[in-house]
Amino acid sequence: MTVVLDRPDWISATATIRKPRWSVEAPVAPRHGVVHPHAPGLEIVGAHSLVPLAGGGQIEYANLDHGASAPALRVVRDTVDALLERYASVHRGAGWHSKVCTSLYEGARGPVREFVGGRTDDAVIFTKHTTDSFNLLAHCLPARTTVVVFETEHHAALLPWEDRNGINVIRLPAPATPAAAVSAVDEALRTRPAGPALLVITGASNVTGEIWPVTALAAIARARGARVALDAAQLAPHRPFSIEDLGVEYVAVSGHKLYAPYGAGALIGRADWLAQARPYLVGGGATATVTEDVTTWKPLPDRHEAGSPNVPGAVALATACHALAGADRAGLAASEQALTDRLRNGLLDVPGVTVHTLFGGQVETIGVVTFTIAGQSSAVVAAALSAEHGIAVRDGAFCAQPLVRRLLGAAGCDVADGTGHAIRASVGLATTGEHVDRLVDAVESIASRGPRRRYVTVDGRPVPAVEDRELPIIAPWQ
Repeated sequence: MTVVLDRPDWISATATIRKPRWSVEAPVAPRHGVVHPHAPGLEIVGAHSLVPLAGGGQIEYANLDHGASAPALRVVRDTVDALLERYASVHRGAGWHSKVCTSLYEGARGPVREFVGGRTDDAVIFTKHTTDSFNLLAHCLPARTTVVVFETEHHAALLPWEDRNGINVIRLPAPATPAAAVSAVDEALRTRPAGPALLVITGASNVTGEIWPVTALAAIARARGARVALDAAQLAPHRPFSIEDLGVEYVAVSGHKLYAPYGAGALIGRADWLAQARPYLVGGGATATVTEDVTTWKPLPDRHEAGSPNVPGAVALATACHALAGADRAGLAASEQALTDRLRNGLLDVPGVTVHTLFGGQVETIGVVTFTIAGQSSAVVAAALSAEHGIAVRDGAFCAQPLVRRLLGAAGCDVADGTGHAIRASVGLATTGEHVDRLVDAVESIASRGPRRRYVTVDGRPVPAVEDRELPIIAPWQ
């Protein structure tokens, strides 16, 4: 089959070359993308896939675990497939394929910057994910920087600042209201030691889905002479935003949450701290000159992208950003809100179920709902939802242990195993009303009668005592 592709229209006119039309001769695997009514033009690979049920039979996969990782957009998969036909190492290769890939890789920075509303002079550093981005930023902080961060953050934003020489960390307790969050930040920054300061905040909680008052927090930080780093891993797939409008200096995003699960993320923001720091990784690609006595480093962005970069990942991320930016984001948000309300209200109607929030319904949320069932182990519930109903959710503390402990403690939850874990359902572009209704019905059944099957622990995870589902053969080494 012949696939004819034009140069992606997000490639910068100033990139190394302008890629002409070209064709790729390659076998095309069966497509499972589908257009959902609330997401026209954003087909999801794997939507409507069937999964086996314990005891026999199959059912359409209800993926309610988008908060952990989202499936690929079809346009992302197709773009990467086309790239792989011409794959080569970037930057220093004289071959034609190297020029093609260099153009794509460097051109990918533009759509990522534009997607987050970045300023023209903001650096775009490709990383592995949000965790990598914040570790990079932590590495670049000037001496005597004070970092202010709430204990409610994902560990990716909570922990990179710890145990760094010359960095003072102020960890704030969970606020009861958005206004309390603003007051706490104001006081922390007012009384901090002299020197630079960085406020690290989430755009939307990965546990409760609640959207934080980023604009108000950034205004306080700016008034106190501090910069702001925004964890947008959860916010970016669900709501449009702008670095400039929010008043933040840095934004971190992850491709695997943006329908581009090819191992790339990005740190976007002010260049000065990044440009003055020693490279995050030391090695090829970051060096300008190396002699017996002196090593000098390249300017941004190469300075912090040592080694052979993840070209497919960067192109996948840019493609997803480009596709989402061209979509009806307001329409998508409205459809997602309707599904989220349907999910939350359905769960609230189930006796024994507690839906957990930090701000108690005072703020808008993205499509994330975390809950517990009285007397039931969250891990067993998640296993039963998968094995008996074909539903994917996440259980545990969601890499936000201080927040989950606080939420469960405040709610006085009675869970069977005492682990302090919960269950998270998160919607995305492939979520349908049937998926949501199936989850609510399954939770109601488990809450009233328990799982249908018996579960045992294998390798630390509950599984059906009789596991008759066989994993598919995908890799040649299986």
